[in-house]
Amino acid sequence: MPSVSNTARPSSKTECRILSLWFPYLATERIWRQRLGHAWRTACSAFPPLVVSHNDRNAQRLAALDRRAEGLNLRRSMGLADARAMHPGIDVVEADPEADRRLLEALADWCDRYTPLVALDGADGLFLDISGCCHLFGGEQALLEDMLRRFREQGFDARAAIAATAGAAWAVARFHGSATVPGGMEAEWLAPLPPAALRLEPDTCAALAGVGLRTVGAVKAAPRAPLARRFGKTLILRLDQALGHIEEALSPRQAVPELSAERRLAEPIMAIEDVERIVLVLAQSLRTSLERRDAGALALQLLLFRVDGAVARLPLGLSSPTRAPDRIARLFHERLDALGQNLDAGFGFDLVRLSVLTAGTLPPGQADLGEQAADTGETLSEFVDRVGARLGRAVMRRPVAVASHVPERAVAFLPFAPDMPAGPAEATPTPERPLRLLRQPEPVDVMAEVPDGPPLNFRWRRARYRIVNAEGPERIEPEWWRESLPVVARQENEEERTYEDRRKAAAAKRLAQRSRDYFTVEDAEGRRYWLYRQGLYGLSGQAPRWFLHGLFA
Repeated sequence: MPSVSNTARPSSKTECRILSLWFPYLATERIWRQRLGHAWRTACSAFPPLVVSHNDRNAQRLAALDRRAEGLNLRRSMGLADARAMHPGIDVVEADPEADRRLLEALADWCDRYTPLVALDGADGLFLDISGCCHLFGGEQALLEDMLRRFREQGFDARAAIAATAGAAWAVARFHGSATVPGGMEAEWLAPLPPAALRLEPDTCAALAGVGLRTVGAVKAAPRAPLARRFGKTLILRLDQALGHIEEALSPRQAVPELSAERRLAEPIMAIEDVERIVLVLAQSLRTSLERRDAGALALQLLLFRVDGAVARLPLGLSSPTRAPDRIARLFHERLDALGQNLDAGFGFDLVRLSVLTAGTLPPGQADLGEQAADTGETLSEFVDRVGARLGRAVMRRPVAVASHVPERAVAFLPFAPDMPAGPAEATPTPERPLRLLRQPEPVDVMAEVPDGPPLNFRWRRARYRIVNAEGPERIEPEWWRESLPVVARQENEEERTYEDRRKAAAAKRLAQRSRDYFTVEDAEGRRYWLYRQGLYGLSGQAPRWFLHGLFA
């Protein structure tokens, strides 16, 4: 049976356990994996040792190196020229921090198989809050061994440690090796480690060594007040965080789901049909937990963990809360079917997880015990969810009225939601409007009665239309509050009132030139159009322009 878990943060009564992951050769392992694949270790011996360089203060220095390069007595921050002088045959690659960051984030996604509380730690590490999760994997040691084995299979050299604090786990992973620190034993494990294990700056570590404080135990035994005065409060803060005297908060990368159900598979699956069957089983498992809360899912996420470490995340939004397994399975069928060949199964999925990211209130309904309820067909919200699952939520939009008299501004198309407001109520009845407005009004050649008569015929898209009936005009003025008063030349010794009158007159003239007189016209074949005249005859010495704005049904 799939396991269902409430993935909210554990209560204070649960002992906090933090796992620190460190990838000491992340940058070089990324390059080797790109060149030779996951099994690069068996083939890299035929190639020179690999180092990564970067520009540091106008000098090329080593930023990362692989294990073989370390064996040549090369070290990070060494000048590239010195490294080449010692070993001319090394392979040098320019650093790519963005690619390393993307790889670290992909590894963090993969670690979601152990806990949803995963945080980034610098450029080469991760923190995992595994409080309350270890029993699912047979204990802390079994979880640690399983994680490190899987990373080795993917081509990564990882170090990991588990402790009650993030600082202690970080220190043990980097300065001791993979291990599990029992609760309450942090001080004993930290005592023999160097001060750098407290995540201090190199200058602070050198200063501590200069006064004989070469271990964490020596720092802990020294008087705190002189330490704080000489080396700063950061030293005391890091020491207290590592020992658990001060809580250190971790920020997970992803939002923690309210509920999750997962299925771990002994044999990986590759067929989409198998994934859909597991989704139905997981949805049935979540239904019970949602019923206890009188809730339904509003946002779901399907996570497919591949054997080679890649993770596929398939989000799904719903218009109304639901906990019906059949409906959830149908929507994910649409989602998976739309992806098609874009969903790369690789060597197969060995873990499938269905999570409820957001839940809404859904009280239980009364069943009809008298007679079978009639099938009312697909509701509007179900149709929207089905189309959104296949084509995306952005394709479903709903027109909403906007408080504007300008036709192209009177309606806004917003993402669809069944309960969204219809828009502001109109104070007066709205005149008849065409069913279809053109995206942009198109200019037309019109013969009309002067000065204010309706059009007699017009030419649009190289075709001429003879008008037999016309209604109008309906004048729509531009929205003056969106306009600014024009700048006119101020004459010398001109009175302020006269100047303001000239400005207002210029503004009124400009608004009159931009006013629209709309006509509803019908041609000889019964087709109806919505035309408007912009400007007035004789106002500025130029004839007004005519535009076609809409088509009636």
